[in-house]
Amino acid sequence: MLRTAPRLLRTICTSAAAYQHKLKLALIGQSIFGQEVYNKLRKDGHKVVGVFTVPDKNGQADPLALAAEKDGTPVFKFPRWRAKGKPIQEVIAAYKSVGAELNVLPFCTQFIPMDVINCPKHGSIIYHPSILPRHRGASAINWTLIQGDKKAGFTIFWADDGLDTGPILLQRECDVGQNDTVDDLYNRFLFPEGIKAMVEAVHLIADGKAPRIPQPKEGATYEGIQKKENAEISWDQPASSLHNWIRGHDKVPGAWTTIDGQVVTFYGSSLLDASVPTGQELAIKGASRPGLVTKNGLVVFGNDGKMVLVRNLQFEDGKMIPASKYFSADETTALELTEEEKKMAEDIKAIWKGILSNIAVIEDSTDFFKSGASSMHVVRMLEEIKQKYGGLQLQNEDVYMATKFADFIQMAVRKFRGEDKEEELVIDYVSKNMNNMTVNMPYQCFINGQFINADDGKTYDTINPADGSVIASVSSASLADVDKAVAAAKEAFENGEWGRMNARERGRLMYRLADLMEEHQEELATIESIDSGAVYTLALKTHVGMSVQTFRYFAGWCDKIQGATIPINQARPNHNLTFTKKEPIGVCAIVIPWNYPLMMLAWKSAACLAAGNTLVLKPAQVTPLTSLKFAELSAKAGFPKGVINILPGSGGLVGQHLSEHPDVRKVGFTGSTPTGKQIMKSAAANLKKVSLELGGKSPLIIFSDCELDRAVKMGMGAVYFNKGENCIAAGRLFVEESIHDEFVSKVVEEIKKMKIGDPLDRSTDHGPQNHKAHLEKLLQYCEIGVKEGATLVYGGRQVCRPGFFMEPTVFTDVEDHMYIAQEESFGPVMVISKFKNGDVDGVLRRANSTEYGLASGVFTKDIGKALYISEKLEAGTVFINTYNKTDVAAPFGGFKQSGFGKDLGEEALHEYLRTKAITVEY
Repeated sequence: MLRTAPRLLRTICTSAAAYQHKLKLALIGQSIFGQEVYNKLRKDGHKVVGVFTVPDKNGQADPLALAAEKDGTPVFKFPRWRAKGKPIQEVIAAYKSVGAELNVLPFCTQFIPMDVINCPKHGSIIYHPSILPRHRGASAINWTLIQGDKKAGFTIFWADDGLDTGPILLQRECDVGQNDTVDDLYNRFLFPEGIKAMVEAVHLIADGKAPRIPQPKEGATYEGIQKKENAEISWDQPASSLHNWIRGHDKVPGAWTTIDGQVVTFYGSSLLDASVPTGQELAIKGASRPGLVTKNGLVVFGNDGKMVLVRNLQFEDGKMIPASKYFSADETTALELTEEEKKMAEDIKAIWKGILSNIAVIEDSTDFFKSGASSMHVVRMLEEIKQKYGGLQLQNEDVYMATKFADFIQMAVRKFRGEDKEEELVIDYVSKNMNNMTVNMPYQCFINGQFINADDGKTYDTINPADGSVIASVSSASLADVDKAVAAAKEAFENGEWGRMNARERGRLMYRLADLMEEHQEELATIESIDSGAVYTLALKTHVGMSVQTFRYFAGWCDKIQGATIPINQARPNHNLTFTKKEPIGVCAIVIPWNYPLMMLAWKSAACLAAGNTLVLKPAQVTPLTSLKFAELSAKAGFPKGVINILPGSGGLVGQHLSEHPDVRKVGFTGSTPTGKQIMKSAAANLKKVSLELGGKSPLIIFSDCELDRAVKMGMGAVYFNKGENCIAAGRLFVEESIHDEFVSKVVEEIKKMKIGDPLDRSTDHGPQNHKAHLEKLLQYCEIGVKEGATLVYGGRQVCRPGFFMEPTVFTDVEDHMYIAQEESFGPVMVISKFKNGDVDGVLRRANSTEYGLASGVFTKDIGKALYISEKLEAGTVFINTYNKTDVAAPFGGFKQSGFGKDLGEEALHEYLRTKAITVEY
């Protein structure tokens, strides 16, 4: 978000083609950040006439220097620019020799004299990681977190002789999540967006459009550099302040305290909003209450009694351990290596030697970081190990946990042997004894393979529509949770096991998940019944049964997704081969409705996963529980972390942020047409792929030559199936005049036989509406129908019993202009209109006179008439002498304002794939 000069900056296109002028630049700084700014400025056509960076450290050149030297750009490595407070003239002369028109300081730790700052024609611009004038100084990101700011951001400003006081060129900001660390903010926002903004700032200057906005005096702060000696934790403060202090120093310089007489540094903190867990007490110097070493980490207490969970601890010798292992850290005995493992250790030693070229011999005591390695080298080391030993899955955190060579080899061998497998999934359940079983329901967000509370700790109640009671208090995901889930899904897709997995292995996991869903079908159906109001027998057969079928169907597709070879004109005398590949899109957001919670999840997720994507799914706010149970089963099936993420909560918050998120490449949505339109608008901001299954007003035409009893039975199913909460429900019945009265009489007669009651009762035909607000909307719908002159033949009222029950309802004499003839009820309301005997084309015009086009149906014994009707009906699905007959192999989706794109069948796969054309000359 732009903080300054919004009118100016919002009217300027930031694509490279929009800028006409190029500059000669001097880059003064260091780090990968500086390297990325350098690369993008050169790519956009600016000339970098000189790079001024720091000297090599332990024989390792800075990344900015490496990039510039590779390109042949002049590189200067000055240890300092001043001596005894005065500029070093030789250094100044070397700088002036390059003839820069603008100095760009993306990240600079050196003090640059004003002779240099003011030398170029356009002066100098600097990147600063805070929203100036707040948090001036070198530890701005740390202080943003330490002081609990809700917003973070960066400023690009014109350098002057003050400390971060120059005029502002542009600013951008982001939200700060409750558990964000310095690394989180930097990697998610400050690094990628900062690079883009630095390049944009140079373009604005080149075109003479860069503002100079004086910094306001109000809100200005300056904080000193945070060093290890002043990062000690003060325990006499609330838990939130302790958490902010710890995360504000994570990973550098590290907040510390004294335990058992030695300095221990804390990493990976989060607020813990739960009952006090069981654990072993640990005395901490200065703390009024002992900490608790639990299975999830070290729990410490603020002076308000609230808790902070710390996941990792580092000792004075540099060794880092999971906090949960504090009392068992020294119990691990050294492994005796096999010949194969000894060879692996030698290969890893060679990789270390290649990185630590300044170290003569890699010994057991060699410390990776103390020998000069940085976070950049961690990535390189792990990638080189991965190339040699693909089955050895190591993470960045593993290196920080075992920085000495001997410890690293022990850790790597344990993982190679499979001894270091992840701990069993920790799940807090809400358990209820019902339906002759104990039902265990997860209630937290599922992110990156873990059930966790929402980042801000918020929850909401999910209600049993059968009696209005609270089933569970469910985590309500925040924007920070969305960002975490998307990041986890992106990491799993780009760098994780899932992205490397072959298609048949992917299919095996999906089959395993389907088997687990079938094993738990009664529990899933029970949860679906109490959370959505579905009659148990229907939930078991359709909600759960079709979900299992869907996963099995798409599991079979995993290794059958193919491209094609394409004949093209040859580039004579050479030959060409052109072929296409079908590739997964990436991170997909799936937003599902409340009428079939598990089945809608399956329809979209199964195709998405079969294609090789990862997903973040938002269940409907009122029906989250089967989605969270599904998450548990997916973990037990062996799906890697980050592939499946489930975020219960608000659609306006979570769904909106997912549709806008730049790292989400596809949105699959089922729900209302207005919400679908909003998703399209949001997705347009970064042109992500969208498929929408939206509202309907499906016409069902019943001719006099039909088999009447069958038409009555199917017609009732078309309206009352799943209490009318059915996207393809027949929203309007057109009954031929000669059989109209008999049809209505038979429908009412059958309705009176229906049993309304507890959805867990096997004899119940009709359960409660999904939630109270929907029931109220249906009652209002019926009131409008009566007021406009339609005849209420039956029902239209709430059933007099606890819960959200509504009588099956029948309206006749419904004219085309009436509200109930045009708008979807999404409930048990049959809307009947007559049509004249034999008026086929007339009834067709009336049936198509709607903006919706999801489904339709016709009942007649005349197959020629039926096929003619099916050709003319403007709907994605047409049923002939049946209704609600969907199958996992048949594509499903609507026309017009009922959306676009398909669920189910082979066509659904294409919604989650992209086509790449490749041409080879030989």
